[in-house]
Amino acid sequence: MEDTQLIKRIKDAALLRGTFTLRSGRTSHYYLDKYLFETDPVILAELARRFAARIGELPGGVDRLAGAELGGIPLVTATSLATGLPTVLVRNQKKGYGTARQVEGRLQDGDRVAFIEDVVTTGGQTLEAARLLQGLGVHVRRILVVIDREEGARQNIEAAGFQMEALLTKSNLGIDE
Repeated sequence: MEDTQLIKRIKDAALLRGTFTLRSGRTSHYYLDKYLFETDPVILAELARRFAARIGELPGGVDRLAGAELGGIPLVTATSLATGLPTVLVRNQKKGYGTARQVEGRLQDGDRVAFIEDVVTTGGQTLEAARLLQGLGVHVRRILVVIDREEGARQNIEAAGFQMEALLTKSNLGIDE
């Protein structure tokens, strides 16, 4: 799929106009409803293909993929199918029952991980998950996101010592407030 086709499909599926409060607390006059593009199998397959290509280009490779609940789960699962790499799933908080884990799946000390994310604004939730993984002895090789809203996420993520790459940005999508 060409970039222009993917951009059109995502905008048609998920770009909403109005007044929205973002996770960061900021107010926006547009919202990219990640669930609307992540639940479209054609878009999801294309995103997984693009993430797989980026992961394949990382020198030294990665051992596994990680994604955060809830929006990162379809993306990391589809990318796992496209790459053959195993995944770990990061919860927003530890569950209070069973194993009481915050990270589900198998991790080994020193694993090289690519973290898959949907839409980033300031990068706060992404940084929380990346730091959690790092605290478990994992090397987060790259944070790969579908859309960067260009509101500070890249700067915040890179200032924390992580590398971020976005498939698309607000500018690529031609979105203005």
